[in-house]
Amino acid sequence: MTLLLGALLAAGVLLGSSPWMWPRREEASTNAERRGPLAKALEEAGFAAVTPRALVLTMTALAAATASVAWLVVPIPVLAVLAGIAAGAVPVMFLRSRRLRLRKLRRQVWPDVCDLLIASIRVGLSLPDAVASLAESAPGMMRPAFGVFARDLRATGRFESSLDRLKTSLADPIADRIIETLRMARQVGGTELGAVLRALSASVRADAALRGEVEARQSWIRGAAVLGAVAPWVILGLLVTRPEGASAYGTPEGVAVIAVGAAISVIAYRIMIRIGRLPEPERWFG
Repeated sequence: MTLLLGALLAAGVLLGSSPWMWPRREEASTNAERRGPLAKALEEAGFAAVTPRALVLTMTALAAATASVAWLVVPIPVLAVLAGIAAGAVPVMFLRSRRLRLRKLRRQVWPDVCDLLIASIRVGLSLPDAVASLAESAPGMMRPAFGVFARDLRATGRFESSLDRLKTSLADPIADRIIETLRMARQVGGTELGAVLRALSASVRADAALRGEVEARQSWIRGAAVLGAVAPWVILGLLVTRPEGASAYGTPEGVAVIAVGAAISVIAYRIMIRIGRLPEPERWFG
């Protein structure tokens, strides 16, 4: 009997201390993984369903395949390594390009979303219903995200949690501002929501017009950067296809020239892109 009571006491102590002895590492690691830089890049590019692990595996496989092909075509180790690194960076560059393109397209339609919200509120719809109605009235590229919000709201009835999922789905700085404005209006009430949305709509329209004009004038900088970075490597690729060129660049001096040229190309490209890039608004409420 004493042994049984001792075993039960030990089991109770063990179970009581288990949350501190064995924390839920899987959930913590999943949350940390989802909020890492790769997860944020996937969300902002519209691929929130893709995990960072899948992205890393894709980058690794692409880098290995490209390096293998480069080695078969030109058996120069440094060129194979550089080709693999460049191919591995392609998915990240694609995500960044898609993120900028989505932000540019959405910047044009956010004023219309604000106007639709104002019109829905004026006709007497509640705030959750006004946001859910955007699943049918919003511009085409915005409807899927608001459709998910409407279904989630009908299933749970929780406006706050549905707004959080909508924010994650949109992953846009302007969307964050609109959603936080709606959240505050829901929590504290007031009659200034229409005026705030109209001011935000006018601000977004003015910013989009100014950015469009500046980007049109500075587009030649990006073109020059791409041309200046790619042209030397096209010439190098033509040279190493000849036997004498391959033997020359296969020497230690040739390897040093290729490595220094790669470093200079990357640095020069980044400088040119930084000069021609406008500062993007940060997701302060993301």
